[in-house]
Amino acid sequence: MQQAIIRLAVLAILLLNQVLITLGWNPLPWSEDEIYEGVSAVAAVVMAIYAWWKNNSVTKEAQAADEYMRELKERKKYENQ
Repeated sequence: MQQAIIRLAVLAILLLNQVLITLGWNPLPWSEDEIYEGVSAVAAVVMAIYAWWKNNSVTKEAQAADEYMRELKERKKYENQ
């Protein structure tokens, strides 16, 4: 339900923006380059946070520990059935 409301709100904003542009008024006071830079900066920050948050096992020991954890979770899932 929440996703549908968000999609509807974004669509309404985009339609309003398009109507205003058609009428000759640009409601967004930024140039294309500034928008591109802003979106790129936000994407970089989001990906940096995701990469920091995500468990990235690099060493062989960490990969083995991850595999062991998966096995334990699978066993627990089957035991609870």
